[in-house]
Amino acid sequence: MTSAAELIAVLPYARRYARALTGSQAEGDALVARAIPELPADLPPKLALYARITRLTEDMEVLGHGRPLGRHLLLLTTLEEITLADAARIAGLDEAEAAERVAEARAAVKAASATDVLIIEDEPVIAMDLRMLVQGCGHRVVGIAATEAEAVRLATEKGAGLILADINLGRGGNGIQAVRRILETVSAPVIFVTAYPEQLLTAEGVEPAFVMRKPFDPVTLAIFTYQAITAGRVPLH
Repeated sequence: MTSAAELIAVLPYARRYARALTGSQAEGDALVARAIPELPADLPPKLALYARITRLTEDMEVLGHGRPLGRHLLLLTTLEEITLADAARIAGLDEAEAAERVAEARAAVKAASATDVLIIEDEPVIAMDLRMLVQGCGHRVVGIAATEAEAVRLATEKGAGLILADINLGRGGNGIQAVRRILETVSAPVIFVTAYPEQLLTAEGVEPAFVMRKPFDPVTLAIFTYQAITAGRVPLH
């Protein structure tokens, strides 16, 4: 029997996973609420929540093609940093089958359509690294903004199919506030980048649907960009 304290401790991770699947804070949190009453008893609390969320959404369209659960396994092993063995347990597959579906999902990510990306980052070296990684994923960088004001200006002038934003812009303002201002006139998915993603999942006020932990590798970035671009268009049944 999972205790209330154990459940509270793992909720931020479950909420992040659910939001990444649905592309929406509201839909993701509603999904977690549906999952909590029927957790499998044979798994630890964190894995049990992941498993129930996976079960509730395993009939989702998966990356446009391929077998079910590929998207889930990919997010579990990258976003949630779950081992392949535990991800297989969550999905109810053997490890070899899980590995095959992860490979298929990664191949689909690599074949994803490109989009225009606005980067909001005040550290020049990190900004250039992000530019190279984003371009390596096949996307186009329409601008790099170091301040809140510059981000709003670039978004207004050039638009964006995806926004990749740091949280802390130093003296240049706040990345979350910049995005809020941008989304008043521009409709685009947003990935926030931070070293402490759990701090953004407190259930207080409006929160981002996509939060990526620093540091990250090219594969993780590719998966995040694909998921942010496509998740909102994948129906839940």
